[in-house]
Amino acid sequence: MVKLTQKGNGLYELDVKGYVCPHPQLYTVKSLEKLKPGDVLEVVFDNPSSNETITMACNKRGYKIIDKSSNGGVFVLKIQK
Repeated sequence: MVKLTQKGNGLYELDVKGYVCPHPQLYTVKSLEKLKPGDVLEVVFDNPSSNETITMACNKRGYKIIDKSSNGGVFVLKIQK
């Protein structure tokens, strides 16, 4: 189940582990559309190809990738709207 969770003031987390393309990208875009400009979304996923598709979708819409990390096959993208 996809969960968009508020972690702090202007900071949200979207957990899309277990989903394959194009679902992580689609859920990321839909979640970012709900946020205010300047808010940050941390997307947590475990499908390596989603790294590229989410990054391309964000670049196309003018969202900024501010951090990328991975640990044990789990990836995190921090995206600023």
